[in-house]
Amino acid sequence: MEEIKIYTKTGDNGTTSLFSGKRIPKYDIRIKAYGSIDELNAWLGLIRDSSDFDYAKSTLVKIQKQLMVVASQLAIESQNDFPENLVPIQRDEVRFLEQEIDLLTERLLPLKNFVIPGGHMLVSYTHLARSVCRRTERYITELDHQESLSPCIIAYVNRLSDYLFTLSRIFALDLDIKEIKWKGN
Repeated sequence: MEEIKIYTKTGDNGTTSLFSGKRIPKYDIRIKAYGSIDELNAWLGLIRDSSDFDYAKSTLVKIQKQLMVVASQLAIESQNDFPENLVPIQRDEVRFLEQEIDLLTERLLPLKNFVIPGGHMLVSYTHLARSVCRRTERYITELDHQESLSPCIIAYVNRLSDYLFTLSRIFALDLDIKEIKWKGN
C-alpha cells in the first residue's frame, strides 16, 4: 500500500480543491463556511474532552459526526458530487438538537437577562464554541445568498448555537457556578 502524504503542495498558490476537483481561492466564502465548521468541530472536541458529564459526551460526538456531513455538503457545488457514503443533513437532525435543548432546558430556571460568559473553563469553552457557531452561521447564510443551500444546513447550525448556549448554562448549573446576568449599565 502506498503511503499518502499529508502535504500536497497544491495549496501553496492560495487555492484549494472542492470535491469536484475545481480549485478556488482559500478566502472564498465556501472555504470560510466549511473551515469554520472545522474550527467548531475542534471546539466541540475540546468541550467533550474537558467534560465529565456523560449527558454531553455522547451528544457532542453525534454532533461532531453531523458537522463532518455539513462540511462535506458545503465543500460541494452540486449534489451530484456528494459522496455516496454520506446522507445530507435532514430535518431529523434539527429535531434532535431541539429535543436536546428541551431536555436541558427543563432543568434550568427561565432566563430573563443576557448571561456573561465565564465562571469555569468548561462554561467558557462552550460559549466560545457558540460564538464560532454563530460566525459559521453568518458564513453559511452568506454562501446561501450566493447559491441556494439546503435549508436544513442553516437550521441545523442555528439550532446548534442554541444548544451550545443551553449546554453552557447546564454546565454552570452542574458545576455549581453562579451565572452572572447582564442587566444593562
